[in-house]
Amino acid sequence: MRRRILSSFVLPLTLFVGAAQGQEDETTINSYAAGYVAGYTCSAIFNANKSEDAIREHELSGIYPLVADKVAAMKADIDRENKLVRVAYDDGQRERISVWRARLGCVDLPVGATLADADKVSRPFAEAALAKDNGEPWQIRQPVNEVTGNLDLDDVIIKGFSKHYGSGARTTAILIATSDKIIAEHYLDGFSPETSQRTWSVAKSIAASVVGAAVLHRDVKVNAPATIANWQSSLDPRRHITLEHLLHMASGLDSNAAGNRTDRVYMGGGRVVDTAVTTALEVQPGSRWKYANNDTMLAMRAVRESFGNSEDFLKFPYEALLDKIGMQHTFLETDWNDDFIMSSQVWTTARDLARLGVLHLQNGIWQGERLLPENWLAYISKPAPAQPNEGAPGYGAQWWLYNERFPELPNDTIAARGNRGQYLVIIPSKDLVVVRRGYDMAGQQGFSEHDFVRDVLAALEK
Repeated sequence: MRRRILSSFVLPLTLFVGAAQGQEDETTINSYAAGYVAGYTCSAIFNANKSEDAIREHELSGIYPLVADKVAAMKADIDRENKLVRVAYDDGQRERISVWRARLGCVDLPVGATLADADKVSRPFAEAALAKDNGEPWQIRQPVNEVTGNLDLDDVIIKGFSKHYGSGARTTAILIATSDKIIAEHYLDGFSPETSQRTWSVAKSIAASVVGAAVLHRDVKVNAPATIANWQSSLDPRRHITLEHLLHMASGLDSNAAGNRTDRVYMGGGRVVDTAVTTALEVQPGSRWKYANNDTMLAMRAVRESFGNSEDFLKFPYEALLDKIGMQHTFLETDWNDDFIMSSQVWTTARDLARLGVLHLQNGIWQGERLLPENWLAYISKPAPAQPNEGAPGYGAQWWLYNERFPELPNDTIAARGNRGQYLVIIPSKDLVVVRRGYDMAGQQGFSEHDFVRDVLAALEK
C-alpha cells in the first residue's frame, strides 16, 4: 500500500506530459531538450568533473519523458577554456548556452541569447581550485568503500546498490553518519566524496536552511507577508501570502496540474520573476497543501528582496551557512537574473548533505556558533496546518515528516527528498543521518528510502 501511495508522486508527471505536448509547439520542446543537455552537461563537467560518457549514462538517460528522445539525439559543444556548453537545435538554426560561474555552477541563458552574451552573467566569486574534502567535522571516519564489520549493515548497503529497494534504482552513493562518526560511506565506481550531483528537490530543504539563516541574521520573519514587489498593490490578495505559507507549500497559487513541473525555468532559460512571481491565487493562502516548485523559488525571492543588491544576496548562503559547515563542493545555481533555483538546481556531494544533516542534529549550532535559529529544527519538523493526503509522508517547512504515518521509523524522522532518488534523512533521537544519491529511472519503481532507513536502523540496533 505504501509503495502505491508513494508512487503517486510520479503520476502527475505522466499526466502533465500529455498536457505539455498539447500546449507547447515543437520548437519550444526542442529548446527545452537543448537546454536540458546544455545545463546538465555544463554542471556535470564543471561542478562534478564528469566525463561525457558518464554524463550520457547518468544525467541524460532515464529522464523526463517529454524531452528524453530529443535529448538522446543532441550533441553538446563543450568549451572547456571558457567553461560553457552550447547545444544546437532545430537543424542548427538555434542554440542554447549554459555558462559556468565559480561557486554558483551553471546558468542557462535565455532562448535567443548568443555567445556574446555569455560574458554578461554576474560573477561575484573568484575562481579557485576546489580542495579535497577533508572529512570534517567527523572525528572518526570509516574508510570509503570498505565493510563496516557489522554484517547486517554491510548486507543492507550491498542491497542498497542493487535493485532490492526499487526496480528502477541506480544508486551512486550511500553515507550513514552520526554527529561525530561516519559509520559507512560507499560510492559507485567513478564517484567519490568530491563528486557533486544534482539534488533535485532536496534543494528545497537546503533553501529552508538558507531561509533559517536569514531569519537569524537579517530579521526576516516567517509569519510576515512575503515581500514580493509585484504583489504590493492594495487590491492584490497575494500580498497576504506569508513566507511561512511558501515554506509550507500552502501559497494557494496556481501552479498548473502538477506543481513540480516548472519547465520554463528548469529547461527553458526562463526567469523566476517571469514565472513563479506572476501566477494568480487559486485558493486562500494556508488552506491547501500543494507541492509546488514555485513556492520554494518564491521563498528565496522573498529573502532576496530583503537585500540591497544581488551580489550580497548571492554571497549570503555561502557566508552565513555553507562555508561555515564546510559545504565546499556545493553549487547553488541561479537563473540569469540571479535568482536561486533552489527548488531543484543545487549540485552537492553526499558528505556536504550529511554536514547539513549534522547541523540539524546539533540544533543549528556548528563549532559553538549558532547558524540557524534556536527553534529551527522544531519549526521545520512541525506539521504544517494543511497536509498531503494520508499515507504519504507529512510535511513541515520544506521538509518531509515520517511521523505517526510511518510507525516503522522514529517519530522525529525528517527527510529531504528529490527526484531520481536523492535523500537526506535525519533522525535526531538516534543522532543519525542517512544520505542516498542516485539516478533512478523515470517511470520505474524508485529507491524506497523508508525501507532502506528502516533496515539500517535494524542493523545498527543489533
